[in-house]
Amino acid sequence: MSRDAYELAAEAARRLRELSGVAAFEVALVLGSGWVPAADAVGRGVAEFSVTELPGFAPPGVAGHSGRVRVVETAPGRFGLVFLGRTHLYEGRGVEPVVHGVRTAVAAGVSTVVLTNAAGGLRPETQDVGEPVLISDHINLTGANPITGATFIDLTEVYSRRLRDLAREVDPSLAEGVYVAFRGPTYETPAEIRMLRTLGGDLVGMSTVLEAIAAREAGAEVLGVSLVTNPGAGLVGEPLNHEEVLAVGRSTAARMGVLLGKVVGKL
Repeated sequence: MSRDAYELAAEAARRLRELSGVAAFEVALVLGSGWVPAADAVGRGVAEFSVTELPGFAPPGVAGHSGRVRVVETAPGRFGLVFLGRTHLYEGRGVEPVVHGVRTAVAAGVSTVVLTNAAGGLRPETQDVGEPVLISDHINLTGANPITGATFIDLTEVYSRRLRDLAREVDPSLAEGVYVAFRGPTYETPAEIRMLRTLGGDLVGMSTVLEAIAAREAGAEVLGVSLVTNPGAGLVGEPLNHEEVLAVGRSTAARMGVLLGKVVGKL
């Protein structure tokens, strides 16, 4: 990342410590569309404020993202951050605002980043709507990368196998899949969905991969969890809409919170 981005993340981390009264954090969770109620199960809330109180953060630009950050006590004397929403590439602010939350979290001491999202399912023959799926790998079709210059990061294991194993200790039924990221904001065409299935994709969305790359660049372990909110375009003959995504997120948020809370408890 650029020197300016590094300095801005460090400044935001300092302000985060001041506002929360917490010196260091161990884990950060980014909650996707409709997942906000899941935050209640992650830990006891210590503080909460708008992300715009931190340097470098933009106000939320998407329904279902509240634009707040919550400080939670995950265990006695151990603290985490819950970002209630994120900035997306399609909002037109550029790449660095998309990954600023992850970079701020790592600058504040975080070593584990949990990224969640709402995703279209590319395998309706084996996936149910409302099903959480662990991200085992990704395909980046956004045309963007948060790293510039001759900085070569190994992405052999972007999403930690160790953390996926911990998640399966909590819920052995969890499936894994490859997440494909498009820039958005349009949903994919049926032809694109057929292409993604051929490429080996299992899930499709408009977030997560740039944050995962930035987290790995910073040395954090990453756990990715997608919530299947709808089948991909053309797979079942129904049109796609954002309200459906939010509705599925809201209806399953409590279950997702219990899952995330138990996983965080094992860290």
